Amino acid sequence: MTTVKAGDTVRIHYTGTLADGTTFDSSQGRDPLEFTVGSGQIIPGLDSALPGMEVGDQKKVEVAADEAYGQKDPAAMQSVPRGEIPDHIPLDIGTQLQVQDGSGRVAQVQVAEVTDETVVLDMNHPLAGEDLTFDIELVEKV
Repeated sequence: MTTVKAGDTVRIHYTGTLADGTTFDSSQGRDPLEFTVGSGQIIPGLDSALPGMEVGDQKKVEVAADEAYGQKDPAAMQSVPRGEIPDHIPLDIGTQLQVQDGSGRVAQVQVAEVTDETVVLDMNHPLAGEDLTFDIELVEKV
């Protein structure tokens, strides 16, 4: 068998969990995730765990926030006047919304704070600041 190296296209099954054990994503019941090792298609901490594996190998990978989605960036919190948000938009804390900027780009945001005057939207990735654990299995080297 040959071991995985940067530039190889692979398929893995994975289950990602948070520090408290909550599963945030899994390929269970879906096709394996396919990507090219070292290409930046997946988070760095997981990508760097693949070289040296062989088909059939399983591994638990601990990925620090800095090697996953980074730390929460306070500059990614934006305060918007409440009057600028249409009444039909739910503003419960934690609600995921899509916003469009002036150039037409769409971004995912989360409602972080609501007052009578403003709504604070968090534009950080939902997993920013989280240390992650992945149970992975190398299913195929393409």
